[in-house]
Amino acid sequence: MLDSTFLNTDLVILAGGKGSRIKSFLGKYPKPMVKINEKHFIQYIFNYSSKFNFKRIIILCGYRNKIFFKKFHNKIINLTKIICVKEKNLQGTGGALKTLKKLNVKNFVLMNGDTIFNIDISKLISKLSKNKIGIIALTKNRSQQSKKLNQLFLKKNLLYLRKKSSLMNGGIYFFKKEIFKYIPKKISSLEDEILPKLIMQKKIMGYIFNNFFIDIGSEKFFKLANKMLTKEFKKPAAFLDRDGVINYDYGYVHKLKDFKLRPGVLKGLQYLKKKDYYIFIVTNQAGIGKKIYSEKQFIKLHKNINEKFKKYNIFIDEVQYSPYHEKAKVIRFKKKSNMRKPGNKMIKNIKSKWDLDLKNSFMVGDKISDKKAAYKSNLKFYYAENNFFKQIKKIINNY
Repeated sequence: MLDSTFLNTDLVILAGGKGSRIKSFLGKYPKPMVKINEKHFIQYIFNYSSKFNFKRIIILCGYRNKIFFKKFHNKIINLTKIICVKEKNLQGTGGALKTLKKLNVKNFVLMNGDTIFNIDISKLISKLSKNKIGIIALTKNRSQQSKKLNQLFLKKNLLYLRKKSSLMNGGIYFFKKEIFKYIPKKISSLEDEILPKLIMQKKIMGYIFNNFFIDIGSEKFFKLANKMLTKEFKKPAAFLDRDGVINYDYGYVHKLKDFKLRPGVLKGLQYLKKKDYYIFIVTNQAGIGKKIYSEKQFIKLHKNINEKFKKYNIFIDEVQYSPYHEKAKVIRFKKKSNMRKPGNKMIKNIKSKWDLDLKNSFMVGDKISDKKAAYKSNLKFYYAENNFFKQIKKIINNY
């Protein structure tokens, strides 16, 4: 078994295809960037995957790659830096992976940019044995008839190829760095060449998930994507201030040793997940702008907090923070910004990227600025009480 800590694990997204089967629907966009429910399809991938606390998100892009670079390259999404890599010549899904070595990628999770398989990636990684190279998330969903490794058979978690099978590849893989030894220095296909050989050598495992799956590569399912994605991902959310709500407010908390949870927080966050709520943190962090601590220190703290929470099966869906202040010492942060509460730009950013049931969503804060930001966003607001769990339970049960 492998540790499910992702701080040294990269997420790699294959986004180089042209989308020939749905070309008439794409317009100016490459397939992963097509707009569905007023957001790019790849945003759904970021939403459900970034909470696992990856080291980096690497997008391998080819067709119309400038769109990816302009939108995402060197940007930070949910505390994780995104790197776009241009495929100079079409190398196939196998050849594209060769570029990862230049980025010092070691262990990594690989996803197809045109599919969503809403699984617990931590669980997938934990199932890989130490003497195997990789593991594939499998689905029994046969309605979509994916052509990418769709004739698979599982016996004692080892994969075999069969002419007839009820299992197919779900488009999510975890590979150890040893996989690079098996990628040839030529155009190659991961699904058609590399993985079949490794499966025959009994180096690849599989694990079955019954979770939501969609591949937008066909016209039929592209047309269904709006409704299917909304049904799966539209949920209520808890918007939480940080200092004074989640942890004690000692003033500019930026070290893990000073991050002390308030009563009932772990139990309350678990309850939110049990009730299928998104958890968003929206926090003013003027300490960054005032040079009390750096943005890098802030991100490191929250990465470590995420790892702590994961041990309790708690995932923070997104952290939005504002380093802006009119008295900031860092010039680019020295201004009045709607990102800083009582402004509500942080909440607006989240609302633009997620499918939310706002009627049943709410915010908890400890300052009047939190309340004003919530009201500007049409969110119900509650001041933090002594026990977070008791308060959250009371709020949700009153809906």
